[in-house]
Amino acid sequence: MSNSQFTPGVVPGRLSADTYAANFTDIAPPLDAHEARVAADRCYFCHDAPCVTACPTEIDIPLFIRQISTGTPEAAARTIWDSNILGGICARVCPTETLCEEACVREEAEGKPVVIGQLQRFATDTAMAGDRTGAHPYARAEPSGKRVAVVGAGPAGLACAHRLAMHGHDVTVYDAREKPGGLNEYGIASYKATGGFAQAEVDWLLRIGGITVETGQELGRDITLDTLRAGHDAVFLGLGLAGVNALGAEGEDREGVHDAVDFIAGLRQADDLSALPVGRDVVVIGGGMTAIDTAIQARLLGAENVTIAYRRGRERMGASRHEQDLAASRGVRIVTNAAPVAVHGNGAVREVEFAYTEDGPGGLQLRNETFRLRADQLFRAIGQRLSGAPEGLALEGGKIAVDAVGRTSIPGVWAGGDCAAGGEDLTVTAVAEGRDAAEDIHASLTS
Repeated sequence: MSNSQFTPGVVPGRLSADTYAANFTDIAPPLDAHEARVAADRCYFCHDAPCVTACPTEIDIPLFIRQISTGTPEAAARTIWDSNILGGICARVCPTETLCEEACVREEAEGKPVVIGQLQRFATDTAMAGDRTGAHPYARAEPSGKRVAVVGAGPAGLACAHRLAMHGHDVTVYDAREKPGGLNEYGIASYKATGGFAQAEVDWLLRIGGITVETGQELGRDITLDTLRAGHDAVFLGLGLAGVNALGAEGEDREGVHDAVDFIAGLRQADDLSALPVGRDVVVIGGGMTAIDTAIQARLLGAENVTIAYRRGRERMGASRHEQDLAASRGVRIVTNAAPVAVHGNGAVREVEFAYTEDGPGGLQLRNETFRLRADQLFRAIGQRLSGAPEGLALEGGKIAVDAVGRTSIPGVWAGGDCAAGGEDLTVTAVAEGRDAAEDIHASLTS
């Protein structure tokens, strides 16, 4: 965002301090104890609950909701953490409307599911707030004498590290950034995880002991896979995705064109929101959650006109309809079937030219008809790619090829999360993959 000073119209401090504070408060205020008990009483406590199958971490949802209904939220939290050690952040950022809540029988019967995500947050927040002793709810097994390297301190890496520590292994987590947390710390909308919760949850997780975190350590720059393999009994790669896809549009190197992930990361780490530059006319290219989060936060920072442009129809957008509606409620316009073909301006972006598209049996086709949108700030949110994968790793679709438990083509090396092929790019999926890989690593180390 440093080049914003060269872009007229892109300025910081459009709003008052009170407005910034109000705009970035918790988007979904937590339930109180009474509200949680009432919400829990709506659950049918199904025997073969479809919500459990719909959850990538397979949390025993009926059990934890029953525990809330009987007044034992701490026990409910333990039920959640047994399957998803990052259940607190997942309760805030998971697209529950397309996962567990969409599968809820109340949704099918009444169009109003049990608020599983809010109940999960109530349980985990209550348990974490009530733990004043400093003790971790999980104890380490006797030291195994085995050492495991985890590359990436995001959801997959942290889930893997915690489960390995539970089994008594010594774990060193390496991460390229200054703070652990990965996507949870740097990649989600600020209004979804307020009050420094992402870091608080990481600190809580690490209290199990046996986990050392080394920040500022980038694979390929500061450490190599060969040295990690030589110094450890196993390696887990939870690299995430670092490279950002290009638009492929003429002029996309103009001033005022940014990667959406950098915008979100900068906002997440900002101490003073009024210092962040924002345009008057902002255009975001993409259709996933990153595009939605970028567009909404640009509006909350004071942008007057914000448009999301997506090359296919709305039903093909990666963001759920709930998130699309949330963006619309915040004044974001969504334009579909529009592909960027050129970025216009004299040095800095002034307009973005789009071609109308048709998505038929032959794939996406550009029509001859075009239109332009005014823009003094343009964000790319069209997906990321794996960059700098170690040599020797087999790839699949541009990501690390893995089997069902995360084993890669190199013996003793596992992978999971966004860098691994096959899974959905969701926090909860990354947690499940890290957890499952840890169990397989443990089995291989103790067989």
